[in-house]
Amino acid sequence: MPQSEISGVSRTLAELVAATSWADVAAQQHEAKRSILNFFATALGSAHDPAVTIAVRTLLPFSGTANSTIIGRTERLDMIGTAFVNAISANLLDFDDTHPETIIHTAAPVAAPVLALAEARKLSGPEVLTAFILGVEVECRIGNAVSPHHYARGWHITSTCGIFGAAAACARLLGLSVDGIANAIGIAASQSAGNVENLPTAAKNVSVGNAARNGLFAALLAQQGYEAAPRAIEGPLGWARAMGDDPDLERLLGDLGRTWEISKNTYKPYPAGIVFHAVIDACFRLRDRIGRIDQIEAVTVQGSALLLARGDRPVRNERDARVSIHHCVACGLLLGAAGVSEFARETVFRPDIANFREKVRAELDSSMPDGAARVSIRLASGETITETVMSPRGSLADPLDDRDIEAKLRDGVSRGGSDWDAELIIEAVWKLDKCGDIAGMMQCASSVKQ
Repeated sequence: MPQSEISGVSRTLAELVAATSWADVAAQQHEAKRSILNFFATALGSAHDPAVTIAVRTLLPFSGTANSTIIGRTERLDMIGTAFVNAISANLLDFDDTHPETIIHTAAPVAAPVLALAEARKLSGPEVLTAFILGVEVECRIGNAVSPHHYARGWHITSTCGIFGAAAACARLLGLSVDGIANAIGIAASQSAGNVENLPTAAKNVSVGNAARNGLFAALLAQQGYEAAPRAIEGPLGWARAMGDDPDLERLLGDLGRTWEISKNTYKPYPAGIVFHAVIDACFRLRDRIGRIDQIEAVTVQGSALLLARGDRPVRNERDARVSIHHCVACGLLLGAAGVSEFARETVFRPDIANFREKVRAELDSSMPDGAARVSIRLASGETITETVMSPRGSLADPLDDRDIEAKLRDGVSRGGSDWDAELIIEAVWKLDKCGDIAGMMQCASSVKQ
């Protein structure tokens, strides 16, 4: 089919991606920088995690020209391999940014390929920011169109929708025409994958890495003339229906180019699934109210079906702990903290923490919205104390500020065992709109202390 005949959702999104200038999105640059700063923070925190090391070791023998930087490490890979690894590391600790309406972790699948491609092609900061904002727009609008049933059916929405954002953003950086961008989006539809069952394992991160890598691959294929069906997303046998639903085209295309999904982005204060943050905050409040933790006999957590479906599970490893109601309660009440250390293996398997988790039970309260929680503790005296959190720290109603995200990056450098200079990265990200060459920025950041 000639490219000129492409129409439908892919082309409508492609028209936005092709026509939008830096001036059109410059007002969104601060939130984009916050998201990219948080992306660096989470990737640096996982830089030497065994899952990242295994991915690097696996890809090195197959890498082409090593022209892109692996965040927090000395090795370099080709841009496709780098996109895969950096997306994995950014998503590994469940500490990355989140689009509340879809629960898409926006930066990992989009920032990873955008930065890898921009470094390899020596592109500028404004080009990166523009492509990133547009990629986030595409992934979140497609996510909006199939939420919440897509995720509820078991599709890992960061992976399945993130690939569209990656393809669109990379097609933009490659300077493709409207037809080429539409083809890249359509090609991405044939590679979209990832399931929720794998969330407690590193296999989840593989699908996020694939979203980044394959989105870039889709754009490169389109650049060479590869074509896709014009209705690859919304057609009768297209992506949306194959994955369970007719897409809501109003949520996908309404106010396109007039409102921006990046403005709704949120950032996690705790390295756990976002639906558990209200549980943690409620437990912190309860801890402040009671005198002695050893007087707690039982804990009840009430929340939505999503909270229970994601978190009412046994804890077999540290990944389970990050999506466990029971462990989040133990962090908040017993430890009084919920940072990276509290979800690390040595903490998760402490006998006192494992025993405390046994005191916790979860109950459905269908009146509670997703992201909210009610926690009640019964004391030895028979007294019951309750705290309800509707908008946890890090949400749109109680957001992290810039200094919080900077502190997160500094901590990521320290905990991740990286030699990168935190202050240089922070300064460089805030000045991305003035950066003439992303390659210079990445190479400087990675070589300061090496």
